[in-house]
Amino acid sequence: MTQVGTFPEAEKAARSDRAAWRTLAILSVAIVLSMTTWFSATAIVTELRAVWRLDGVEAAWLTNAVQIGFVFGALSSSLFNLPDMISARTLMASAAVLAAAGNAILLVAPSAEVAIGARFVTGVALAGVYPPALKLISTWFVRGRGLALGCVIAALTLGSAFPHLLRAVTSTLDWRLVVASTSAMTVFGALLMARFALEGPTPYPRAVFDLKQIGRVLRNRPVALANVGYFGHMWELYAMWGWFLAFAQAYRSANGADATSAASLITFVVIASGAVGCILGGLLADRVGRTATTALMMAISAACCLLIGLVFHGPLWLFLLVATVWGASVVADSAQFSAVVTEVGEAAFVGTALALQLGLGFALTAFAIAAVPAFADWVGWQWAFVVLAPGPVVGAWAMLKLRRMPEARKIAQGRR
Repeated sequence: MTQVGTFPEAEKAARSDRAAWRTLAILSVAIVLSMTTWFSATAIVTELRAVWRLDGVEAAWLTNAVQIGFVFGALSSSLFNLPDMISARTLMASAAVLAAAGNAILLVAPSAEVAIGARFVTGVALAGVYPPALKLISTWFVRGRGLALGCVIAALTLGSAFPHLLRAVTSTLDWRLVVASTSAMTVFGALLMARFALEGPTPYPRAVFDLKQIGRVLRNRPVALANVGYFGHMWELYAMWGWFLAFAQAYRSANGADATSAASLITFVVIASGAVGCILGGLLADRVGRTATTALMMAISAACCLLIGLVFHGPLWLFLLVATVWGASVVADSAQFSAVVTEVGEAAFVGTALALQLGLGFALTAFAIAAVPAFADWVGWQWAFVVLAPGPVVGAWAMLKLRRMPEARKIAQGRR
């Protein structure tokens, strides 16, 4: 009798698991497609510099504008509580369409100023895709959440890398093909979100950004350490992604090789390797612990910041080895910092804590993105990425310090 009575429950759980993985797979595809607009301009920055006669600072703003737009969009969305007023699929699909439109403006922009403004709009729109996707997938996964969120970040990583692959295979064609293709892909991603972005069986309670709670967030030491870890991670991540194409072009030129399509292909491989890193990072976080995983990945990526300069004049296989290890490790821990905040922070201010972490972290990327070319002008591209190494070093220290605190027992059901 007991077996007969429990069979429907087991069948129901199996159906729920299948639905969870199906939703994760479809939304991961949608995120890959929609995130292609993030670095679409970066992938063709050489052509855009010629079109609008951009100097190094203006070229950096084509990437920085997206970062700042994302910060503005994420904080505004949380402040006005948009995720609670608009269904996830409506918010994500509408935001993806707006991102596609903002990206498409590059096709007709008469000046660099208009193009930079369009990149800002794209960043604002993408804030309505990526953060809600993380929250939505979490409603489907209680167990295995580290892996599930790692898959979401892997999708973001592939989407960010894809414009470089597109540029590599269309290097002899007009740069407008990259822009048009990424906008079209993002619209298709929006259609998938409109159909499949549904909440799972364990929805979150209402969480809002409250300015009055910032003081409580800042005074919570475990949350503060998790934030320091995230800030160190973000100091490195987007500056590495944003400038690796220029670095690869400099490497190819320094070694007497073609620096056009080959550099784009190298950049795609390096950034895309982060997708593998994200999945491995999620598996490690669920099995070994979040603080251990984040500290390990940041230690590896900090070492690669230094090693990549040492192999600058080395053979291609060695350069690719160091670069792909860096590409895999630099983003492998990304999904875990927000998870830690939800576990060690007070439930009453988790919305404020996450919005603050995200907003300050992405704001910091703007300074790092500007710092790399400025440092390259001073020391040359070979050692340009050294300026990023302090970020993951400080981040790893913070996560190891958090690991030793009593509150760390709350992380990942005791897997610190």
